[in-house]
Amino acid sequence: MSRRGLLVALAFAAVIGLLFGFFPELDLKISGLFYDPAAGKFPLGASPVLRNVRDAAVWIQVILAAPAVIALAMRFVAPRAKPWMSARAAIFVIATLALAPGLLVNGILKSYWDRPRPAAVTEFGGSERFVAWWDPRGQCVKNCSFVSGETSSAFWTLAPAALAPAPWRLFAYASAVAFGAGMGIVRLVMGGHFFTDVVFAGLFTFMIIVLMHAVIFQPKARDSEPKTEAASKPAA
Repeated sequence: MSRRGLLVALAFAAVIGLLFGFFPELDLKISGLFYDPAAGKFPLGASPVLRNVRDAAVWIQVILAAPAVIALAMRFVAPRAKPWMSARAAIFVIATLALAPGLLVNGILKSYWDRPRPAAVTEFGGSERFVAWWDPRGQCVKNCSFVSGETSSAFWTLAPAALAPAPWRLFAYASAVAFGAGMGIVRLVMGGHFFTDVVFAGLFTFMIIVLMHAVIFQPKARDSEPKTEAASKPAA
C-alpha cells in the first residue's frame, strides 16, 4: 500500500471518468455485448452457475473478515490470551470493510446515486432512461447501479492481502485483484452493472484501503523512528 499506488488509481479514475463522461454510450456498447435482442434479456442474468459464484464470493469475504472480528473480540473477552493478529491489523480489516463496501458503496452511492441498472434501461428492454456514470438523476429508486456492491466487496480483499507475509504479499495482491475483476465481470455479463459501475467500485475501494493503511499503520512507523535514532547514537 503506497502513495504511488494511490496516484496511479487516481490517474486511472480520471482517464476512465473523462472517457466515459464524454462518451457515455461506451457503457451501453460494452453491456450490449452480453445482451440478446431476440430474447430481450441478458441470457446470463439468471444463470444458476453465476448465482452460485456470487454466493461463494460472499463466503470468501466472510472467511477473510472473521479472524479480524474474532481477534478484536478476544481482546475484550480474554485480554491475557496471545493474539494471532495485532489490534491495528484487525481494526484495518474491519474499518476498510465498513467504510468501502459498507458506508460509501451501499450506504451512500447505491442509495442516493439513482443510476438504473443495464437490465432496467430502455436500450435493453427496460423502462428507465439511461444516464452516464456521473449523473445521479436517474429513475432508479433504491439499490441502484452506481457502483457495484459485490465488486467493491471482492476488491476489499486487498485489505487482508496487505497483511500477508512479505514473501506471499504479491501473490495475495494478485489474487485479490483477480477476484475483484472476476466479480466485476460476473455482474457485467449478468446485466447487473455497467462497466463504469464495476471500475469505480474497484477504484473507490482501493483508495479507501490505501488511505486507511496510511492512517492506521504509518503512525506506528513514525513512533518507532525516534527510538531507532536514539539507539544509533553513540553513548556520551
